[in-house]
Amino acid sequence: MTKVGILMGSDSDLPVMQKAAQMLEKFGIEYEMTIISAHRMPDVFVEYANKAEERGIEVIIAGAGGAAHLPGMCAALFDLPVIGIPIHTKALGGVDSLYSIVQMPSGIPVATVAIDGAANAGILAAKILAVSDMELRDKLKAYKKEMKDGVSAKAEKLEKLGCEQYISQM
Repeated sequence: MTKVGILMGSDSDLPVMQKAAQMLEKFGIEYEMTIISAHRMPDVFVEYANKAEERGIEVIIAGAGGAAHLPGMCAALFDLPVIGIPIHTKALGGVDSLYSIVQMPSGIPVATVAIDGAANAGILAAKILAVSDMELRDKLKAYKKEMKDGVSAKAEKLEKLGCEQYISQM
């Protein structure tokens, strides 16, 4: 069953948002992904957010740039967790997006990751779902070990080769 909805306001956000999808796939979490604009198609957006829970969606990941209202509007309509991804913008480097998402009024929280932090949004969605799913929790623990082992291997290589040679092989 589809458990996560991934939303973006524009197809230009897809290179960032695909990283959330890749993390969900890594953990075996079903998702749906669509382009939907809270500003340009508010009726379609409201219907999506209002019916998401009926379709089995337990977490929404919403990426937006600029005014970045998509995550906040999702949180206003959807009763379960919403994770916002501020998308980098040319004008202000994504800080505008970050402020729009993170500065929600009391009572309408949006968990917010770093600018273009879609991979972390996918991991956070997995952690939210893992509260009631032990198999998923085990996959998250294995991923954490995989990251640790990767860093340990790099440290060993650096110690063996030294700084100059390590850098030349990067």
